[in-house]
Amino acid sequence: MPKTALKKEKWTLSFDPRLKRLLIKEARKKGIYPVSLLEDVVRERFNPYGHSDVKDSVAHVQAIRKGSGDQSDQAFLKEIREWQKSNS
Repeated sequence: MPKTALKKEKWTLSFDPRLKRLLIKEARKKGIYPVSLLEDVVRERFNPYGHSDVKDSVAHVQAIRKGSGDQSDQAFLKEIREWQKSNS
């Protein structure tokens, strides 16, 4: 059975001109389309525990290790329990 192609919806969003310039500037630095950058930011914001969308795994692990030194063991365990509750 053939797969159906995903149909993307076209939206029109109004942006603050300064925010739009910043988005375009960052997209050019990364060499991607502004829409892709915006989708990545929104996806990351709404999925804070997600790991499937990590682009640079080395930088991601380094950031986690750097941040983990500032967090107590009890706070870390509390975060894990909250994460487990959110997935059940």
